[in-house]
Amino acid sequence: MLPTTRAAIWPWLLWALLLIVLDQVSKQWILQVYQLGDGTPITGFFNIVRAHNTGAAFSFLAGASGWQRWLFTAIGVIATAVIVWQLHAHRGERLLGFALASILGGAIGNVVDRLMHGYVVDFLDFYWGSAHFPAFNVADMAISVGAVLLVVDELRRMKKKSAP
Repeated sequence: MLPTTRAAIWPWLLWALLLIVLDQVSKQWILQVYQLGDGTPITGFFNIVRAHNTGAAFSFLAGASGWQRWLFTAIGVIATAVIVWQLHAHRGERLLGFALASILGGAIGNVVDRLMHGYVVDFLDFYWGSAHFPAFNVADMAISVGAVLLVVDELRRMKKKSAP
């Protein structure tokens, strides 16, 4: 009798790779077309801009002296290892796999920026009146979607456990 095979993690790794490619291609386009601080209005609430973030989410530690580049790179590398391990451990769980792979692709996309440039390239600028949400990128969207889906996955697990 042949042993049963568990689901592979390759589809999730391919999804993460696709996100990395989309993220890097979009950032390279921004770097080629825009100078730092330049922007193009698209709608009454959205611009394409070129911004550099030496910090983390919401420019956390952006004003530090440069050490944060290596801290956030190390966090990204550690997160990558943990996520790949979790993908392997939970191979058959589709929602969890999609969530983790989305976070993986986003984390690697931003680590690539930190290693190549010393900062993360952001370019999506949403605003209301004069209030601007911090600019972000494809990697940030992938991380955010993945984080929301992790919460949804956990809520579904809790609901299943509490069901009679």
